[in-house]
Amino acid sequence: MANYDVIIIGSGPGGYVCAIRCAQLGLKTACVEGRETLGGTCLNVGCIPSKALLHASHMLHEAEHNFASMGLKGKAPSVDWKAMLGYKDNVIGQNTKGIEFLFKKNKVDWIKGWASIPAAGQVQVGAEVHTAKNIIIASGSESASLPGVEVDEKVVVTSTGALELGKVPKKMVVIGAGVIGLELGSVYSRLGAEVTVIEYLDAITPGMDAEVQKTMQRILKRQGLKFVMGAAVQKTEATKTKAKVTYKLRKDDSEHVLDADVVLVATGRRPYTDGLGLEALGIETSPRGQIQVGDDWQTNIQGVYAIGDCIDGPMLAHKAEDEGMAAAEQVAGKHGHVNYGVIPGVIYTHPEVANVGKTEDKLKEAGHAYKVGKFSFMGNGRAKANFAADGFVKILADKETDRILGAHIIGPAAGDLIHEICVAMEFGASAEDLALTCHAHPTYSEAIREAALACGDGPIHS
Repeated sequence: MANYDVIIIGSGPGGYVCAIRCAQLGLKTACVEGRETLGGTCLNVGCIPSKALLHASHMLHEAEHNFASMGLKGKAPSVDWKAMLGYKDNVIGQNTKGIEFLFKKNKVDWIKGWASIPAAGQVQVGAEVHTAKNIIIASGSESASLPGVEVDEKVVVTSTGALELGKVPKKMVVIGAGVIGLELGSVYSRLGAEVTVIEYLDAITPGMDAEVQKTMQRILKRQGLKFVMGAAVQKTEATKTKAKVTYKLRKDDSEHVLDADVVLVATGRRPYTDGLGLEALGIETSPRGQIQVGDDWQTNIQGVYAIGDCIDGPMLAHKAEDEGMAAAEQVAGKHGHVNYGVIPGVIYTHPEVANVGKTEDKLKEAGHAYKVGKFSFMGNGRAKANFAADGFVKILADKETDRILGAHIIGPAAGDLIHEICVAMEFGASAEDLALTCHAHPTYSEAIREAALACGDGPIHS
């Protein structure tokens, strides 16, 4: 008899959600985690702490720039960095303890330590070998770096080190204009740092809607961030307190050097599978280190599954959660499902950026006939009242059927607004369906309806 029906390796958003769902489906379940706390990268050194600092620094920005206009007079608050980090740590603690409670509530065993898989059906943690009918790998990802860039998490840092700096730097260089770089760059810019973002490509946030990219970069420049585009970083040189970043411009191969107090390396992430013993077990991986799985999230080894950042697809916590629930259903003998065409992406800068489905570029490449409905937040009463009128909603719909193919939002609460469109797409709705749905006034969500109206006869307030 196996010790467990299923053992999940990793307690990040994919792993802990999978474990809870397995237990709910009546499976005897354990989850292996080597950290002192549950929640993986996301809750401990990723999504949650970064959002706490984004929220705190945004409140400071509002006090400095908008309070006086609302009749709120007085000096803007000063920054107590140690207290702000304490607030961030408290938020982490509440969330990780919450998962621990959910494990106990659902009778999920937490096996503490780092796992390896010596054979199918076996998970070794320390000297102890546990047996399971099924194993689900949810080991997540780690920060990727560049040749010539040596991370010490003090002066040259990943997102992990950037959440624990001893003080707010005067000058910060961010390598990479993706989600992590722009979010944490925004935090430190608001707190007073001079932030320069170096990006290899000619546009920020690769893969996003081109119009959103341009609008977002223009807004972030206005907020104080500087950008060096089309630049290849050659190396970083760090002392105990300073760093130099050498880069070459791709257009003319000219070499330049920037001085910084802190360098944030935000050049993406890669699957973290070290120590699992995948090669010895014979589990197939891609050249980029991603575990190869079938439509049921099972690897080429019977009874061994994988989900989340360690497999193909966007490295998003909610994508991992969906896969976690689906893999649990599969293991329980049911049918798991993930609609990869309706997975939203969000950047938590201010304004927020959110997207789902196809971009215009992808539709053009596919030769898909489409129409565009667009509405600016300048025409939204709530946004104007809240000093949040930058940005727009763009809905892409099939030219013939009016079915929604994608949406792109830059503006207030974009990360929440996008889900109305996600639900609509899940049900195969048309832009007209959104346009005919009553939206409360005054809300930001009215901009969604106006963009949907713009796919037809036209918006009302533009």
